[in-house]
Amino acid sequence: MHYVVLFTDAPDADPDIRTTHMAAHLDFLERNADRVAAAGPLSDPAQAGRDGLWIVTADTPDLVTQLIHADPFWPTGLRASYAIIPWRRVFAAGSRLI
Repeated sequence: MHYVVLFTDAPDADPDIRTTHMAAHLDFLERNADRVAAAGPLSDPAQAGRDGLWIVTADTPDLVTQLIHADPFWPTGLRASYAIIPWRRVFAAGSRLI
């Protein structure tokens, strides 16, 4: 099953958290590339990175939660919350999937 994970950053988080922990976060994503198909920050009107989005493949939402909590960003205080949303792909790589 596919899931979209939407992260909301803590408004009072240290602005250097992303930079400080980015290498470990990217290493984590690379180690979990079989489950995390895509990941990245969203942008505010000033084009500064904020919040985040993942597209994940997992059997259950609980496995997605475990993945989120294993991410080096999680214990830093960067993330205020997240939402795990089931997603059904109907179109990809220029083709219908249904």
